[in-house]
Amino acid sequence: MTIERIKVGPRMSQAVVHNDTVYLAGQVADDLNADVAGQTRQILAKIDDLLAEAGTHKSKLLSVNVWLADISTFDEMNAVWDEWVTPGQPPARATVESRLARPQFKVEMMAVASR
Repeated sequence: MTIERIKVGPRMSQAVVHNDTVYLAGQVADDLNADVAGQTRQILAKIDDLLAEAGTHKSKLLSVNVWLADISTFDEMNAVWDEWVTPGQPPARATVESRLARPQFKVEMMAVASR
């Protein structure tokens, strides 16, 4: 069985494909001055790009984990999510509050999709 790694760095790959399953690393925003909605948009764009590079699409998402630095921003994140997710094909999802790697990160998402 082959394993394909996408955007390989010294610590981790941004995506790993095994068989027909695509595993994404945790994705965070690049513009850390953005609010939760802005960071969520950036992250979802990264997910779109990584899935495309792996030969799949958000309509094939199996699961997504969402970490929020402040759970009171849940509705703000969900407003962006709801515009983005494929209607009628949402993945299984969990959202929790967590201290993230840097205080400027407001959202982090990790996804698994099929090809």
